[in-house]
Amino acid sequence: MEQFLLVLAAVCSIGAIAAFALLLTRERQVRSRLLAQNAALRNGLDIRDREIGHLVSVRLPELLESLHNPAVTVSGPRHDPRALGPAYEKNIEAMLELVAATAERVRTHSDRSAKATMRAMMRAVQSLAGEQQLALSAMQERHDDPDVLAGLLQLDHMNAQLGRRAQATAVLCGSWPGQQRSASSFSDVVRGATSRIRDYLRIRVSSPVNAAVAGRVVEPVVLAVAELLDNAARHSQPDTSVEVNVQATHNGVAIVIDDAGVAMDVEELQHAARLLSGARSADVHRLGDPPQVGFAVAGVLAARYGFTVSVDSRSPYGGVRAVVFVPNALLADVPGERPAAPLSAPAQAPAQARAQVPVPMAAPVSVPEPGPVVTTAGGLPKRRRLPAAGPPAAEPSEASEASGESTSGGETAEPQPGRARATAAGLGAWQRGTRSGRAAATPDDEGKDPRP
Repeated sequence: MEQFLLVLAAVCSIGAIAAFALLLTRERQVRSRLLAQNAALRNGLDIRDREIGHLVSVRLPELLESLHNPAVTVSGPRHDPRALGPAYEKNIEAMLELVAATAERVRTHSDRSAKATMRAMMRAVQSLAGEQQLALSAMQERHDDPDVLAGLLQLDHMNAQLGRRAQATAVLCGSWPGQQRSASSFSDVVRGATSRIRDYLRIRVSSPVNAAVAGRVVEPVVLAVAELLDNAARHSQPDTSVEVNVQATHNGVAIVIDDAGVAMDVEELQHAARLLSGARSADVHRLGDPPQVGFAVAGVLAARYGFTVSVDSRSPYGGVRAVVFVPNALLADVPGERPAAPLSAPAQAPAQARAQVPVPMAAPVSVPEPGPVVTTAGGLPKRRRLPAAGPPAAEPSEASEASGESTSGGETAEPQPGRARATAAGLGAWQRGTRSGRAAATPDDEGKDPRP
């Protein structure tokens, strides 16, 4: 009996030991699985933390930048989406879309508000420029002194530049050019654009064509060409010229502008192409300091009116070439039968160029200038006292007085007031011709803003 009890006790002990060993083994397995799960969770949390850091420091800034610059590519997740979990990655993508939509709405609202404010301000500036133009015109008609006229013409040219900048800013902010003209030849279009920039004496134009721009697009093309000429002049050395060639093609007419400035690199050309396409509204907050509006304005006008503007670095002078292409649909017959005026001033007569180049879309007015040209300090042609028109035999003294020569007694005669007024009237007629190109005709019949 005792042996039986001993055997039974031994069997129970062995069973207990085996059960304990089994339980211990199982506990170790569970513990190992828990440790592995804890390690995976810690690793997952670490990956997600790093992914959130990547989201905040890289992906979100790139996303916001891509809203203004389509060339920027938004980076993807730093880790394998399978390591993050499908739900986690889906939530991140949803958050990115929400941020992008919110930022786009804020940008659009801010851009619209800024443009509305600038548009209203430019209306006031354009109105003041128009009033100043009327005042200058009245003063030019009242004064016949060459020096005074030289100063007034210089102020007139400055006012034309001010009006162009206000007009360009208004167009960039969604306004219309504000002027409608009759059809104008390409000679007048280029001359009108030249008259609105500071360095107009550096513009050299060649290759005239027997074609005209339709009336509804004359002002937009003039403004676009003026902005491109201003860009070319400002980004090239002041002792170089800007060459303009007007070329007829099978599908239209091209205005080719070449400068001798610094060429544009690939990134700059791509940025310029985006602005000139007019496919995306220009962000007024990203025009630079000082603002660079030339390409943006040209792109807005081109997209709105149907012509095209392009730039590349293939200028034969090492700078930039800009091309304004006006298709056949925007061309018209050359208006009237007025004589063709030279597109650019001769290089040997800079004083005459100073007086003649700022004549936007105006027929030349002939002013008699016998003998060599004498200029004022401002570069304008100085009027000469001409002989009297009366019979020379009966009025010899009047001829001497009109020519400014000394009489037989050695005294210098006084100038004849009537002849001076007649010459001043001739210059006044010439100046009225220069203003005719900048005068607004009628409000555009397509709902365009009638302001000047």
